[in-house]
Amino acid sequence: MRILLITGWGGGTKLLHPLQQALQKHGHDVELINIFNAFDQNVLQQHVELAQQFDAVIGWSLGGQLATLLVDQIFKQYSQQKILITLASNPCFVANDAWQTAMHQSTFETFKQSFEKDAIATLKKFGYMVCQGVETTKADFVVLQSLIQPQKIELLQKGLILLEQLNAADILKKNQGQQYHIFAEQDALVDCKVIQNFSKFNAKFLEYDLIQGSHGCPIFKADEITDKICQYLQKIKQTY
Repeated sequence: MRILLITGWGGGTKLLHPLQQALQKHGHDVELINIFNAFDQNVLQQHVELAQQFDAVIGWSLGGQLATLLVDQIFKQYSQQKILITLASNPCFVANDAWQTAMHQSTFETFKQSFEKDAIATLKKFGYMVCQGVETTKADFVVLQSLIQPQKIELLQKGLILLEQLNAADILKKNQGQQYHIFAEQDALVDCKVIQNFSKFNAKFLEYDLIQGSHGCPIFKADEITDKICQYLQKIKQTY
């Protein structure tokens, strides 16, 4: 199966190399891309045209929100249903009246201001939060630091705007295609209680799963997540 894999905010594509390689070992053709500014219509369209060539679109964290947008646009423009898989991804990262299970607006505002003052220190703090919640946090953080690639500040700033303003919940509710969402129980950035919101969605082909791990589960539990993804894809294949 052809899979487009989208990374999260702040670290670059190398973070998801373990997941890409694990999926490839199972025979999937996986292209890995970085986050992009989906509020720029030209950039969004380029990515829609790219994603249209794949069978499934998978995204981690912000990448999951972007994957959701791409799958929605492909259906609107080409009437094609792509398989959507998100990993530790909240469709609405910052809380609002309609979506409370997310980061408080004030916490996000503080983070944004901190990033403007000292991007490097803030990215380091964010990296630690990605690893937080499990016994292996410190060791995981060392691994994470070794994989992080320098990112353009402009892309990171646009990514923060996406995290603040994107709300893909309505897309997921209305999505008539196959969708599968994996959350991590010890995630310090996306509260796993968000599953309760998903359980109220009426989407026909929606499935979700909860595993042990931190927000960095696609990095540190690549094999387990690959097994889950492959089992899900196999099940879909047998259905058709």
